[in-house]
Amino acid sequence: MKIQAAVTHAQGQDFSIEEVALSGPQANEVLIRIVATGVCHTDAVGRDLGVSPYPIVLGHEGAGIIEQVGENVTRLAPGDHVVMSFAHCGQCDNCLTGHPTVCSSFNDLNFGGHMDDHTCRLHQDGTDIHTFFGQSSFGTHAIAHERNVVKVDKDVDLALLGPLGCGIQTGAGTVLNRLKPEFGTSIAVYGCGAVGLSAIMAAKIAGCPQIFALDVHDSRLELARELGATHAFNGKQVDVVKEIKAASNGGTHYAVETTGVPPVVRQCLHALRPLGQAAIVGVTPEMSIDVHNDLMAEGKSMIGVIEGDSVPRVFIPQLIAFYKAGKFPFDKLIKFYEFEDINQAFEDSKSGVTVKPVLKFG
Repeated sequence: MKIQAAVTHAQGQDFSIEEVALSGPQANEVLIRIVATGVCHTDAVGRDLGVSPYPIVLGHEGAGIIEQVGENVTRLAPGDHVVMSFAHCGQCDNCLTGHPTVCSSFNDLNFGGHMDDHTCRLHQDGTDIHTFFGQSSFGTHAIAHERNVVKVDKDVDLALLGPLGCGIQTGAGTVLNRLKPEFGTSIAVYGCGAVGLSAIMAAKIAGCPQIFALDVHDSRLELARELGATHAFNGKQVDVVKEIKAASNGGTHYAVETTGVPPVVRQCLHALRPLGQAAIVGVTPEMSIDVHNDLMAEGKSMIGVIEGDSVPRVFIPQLIAFYKAGKFPFDKLIKFYEFEDINQAFEDSKSGVTVKPVLKFG
């Protein structure tokens, strides 16, 4: 079938909306009409850093309605409302023990540019168009393996739900699935974009009495307070480590670092109390730390967390239940853009004008 998709032809090029051909679903796959899809920093990485082959259709926070199912699909049916998440094999030890975010084939399936069978579903003028995260949701339709598709309630606005597939589950899952703050413990969240603000909402759900929000944009700090932060500091205006240690009686028990900025990573370690634990979720360049003074001497821990250590088919419905109960108002992060305004959405995300852009189709 012919669809409209935002094609990235070469590293760093703007998105170009073009007609491409989409093959039908193979065994265990579904065809989804995309209703909306989130814009994520990982898409910008895919466009600008050459982590996947070109040409490619990016997009990995898609939400839509199933139109067709392939052979062997029994869990999903045409008409189902769904959210797509990251690709994973479902067969390795990590997948089978509830950690598909560290699937042994994660990089190949999500960044390798192909589906499970190492072929492409998108084509243009006889040339393969590569796939991103097993879905390529920057198009009017997408093919995905049923394993990576989450059926969701029809009584929630489907256009809102795409970001649950990556950015929002990353922030919330890092807190609820991996750090699991104990009663009475404090947490600091560095960076108040969609991932960081989701972590703040999750920390409120977890009952943390002190939730510190750190950013350089006052507007985002204000939103952080609205969503549950008890303290908010602008890193350009105050000594973050000093302020956190003073307010938390010696440092926080936990930290979530979303910025990937090396000096901020060091701040998150320095502002921990002894035995504190920092979860790194930002894309961080090569950097140096003082292992003895920053970690070992006070028994601190630093861990990497991917996609919130989530099992999407379990965790995304839980987040939707929290949203319906008024405890996880992630809709406050979202601003909608028409699909044809995709390049503007990316600019607004980069500049900080919009926390979480979501592209709507039709």
